[in-house]
Amino acid sequence: MPEGVPGAHGAHESAVSHSATVHVPVLLHEVVEGLAPQPDDVVLDATLGGAGHACALAARLSRRGVFIGLDADSGAVARARKALVGAAPRVFLVTANFRDVARVLRQAGIAAIDRALFDLGLSSDQLERSGRGFSFQKDEPLLMTFAAHPSPDAVTAEDILNEWEEAALADLFWVYGEERAARAIARAIVAARSARRITRTAELVHIITEVKGKRRYPSGIHPATKVFQALRIAVNRELTALQEGVASAWRALRPGGRIAVISFHSLEDRWVKRFFRAQVQEAQAHLITKKPIVPSADEMRRNSRARSAKLRILEKAVQNKNT
Repeated sequence: MPEGVPGAHGAHESAVSHSATVHVPVLLHEVVEGLAPQPDDVVLDATLGGAGHACALAARLSRRGVFIGLDADSGAVARARKALVGAAPRVFLVTANFRDVARVLRQAGIAAIDRALFDLGLSSDQLERSGRGFSFQKDEPLLMTFAAHPSPDAVTAEDILNEWEEAALADLFWVYGEERAARAIARAIVAARSARRITRTAELVHIITEVKGKRRYPSGIHPATKVFQALRIAVNRELTALQEGVASAWRALRPGGRIAVISFHSLEDRWVKRFFRAQVQEAQAHLITKKPIVPSADEMRRNSRARSAKLRILEKAVQNKNT
């Protein structure tokens, strides 16, 4: 059930505190200005992460507003709970995947929302602190689950690497990672696991770099980046979660409401672009961003993880009752 965080009585502009986090929110100003939340709005943050966007959005709301935040990672929810103590609006925080938006809103007694945000990036806290194998720069168990405490039957990256057929691995790396060396990497993984089970990120990175070489790749992209991306998407079923979550939020959005999505790779962005375009073609929406907003050069200098971010914002049309 959603957990309410009591708001303090007082000026909401300065009431929101900040929790300890290593995550830097991407396109923060652009998100807040583009969503343009009003004081009494119901705002959904479907991906709390480090709570940076959550704090900025909640700061725009009055005591009559409502802020709903969810994240599959219980650690993110705990950070947000600390960060939002003293926030003016009513606050509901839930540990849940954003595919469960409809259920979360129903349990919170929320019939409709005015603003929604989906930040699809992996938070720096997950990369640096989770210990679940998201980073190719650390030697950790190959879990890659967004849930901090996955169920016993949850599929992990280790399961995929050691149990999938070579052809299935190659397809995974090609489709979800757009990895050109997908076949060679899949072949090397199958050869390596025949000797012993692959259980650690360092082992996987070694296999990939042996295949691709240790030379630098365009824009400083690590050779293991695309394989790690593909595994994470598969483990968490990210694309279906995106489709289900955004569609649910869109159905709950009031006319005149806005939804914003920050994507970080082409698979996500292509789907968001098609979904937004379909709503416009059906005269159900207006594009706030005709082209995606990308980080400035200054932001990318300050936060290298922002470099691939694309922000798209859509406004639900207000239907004319006389038509």
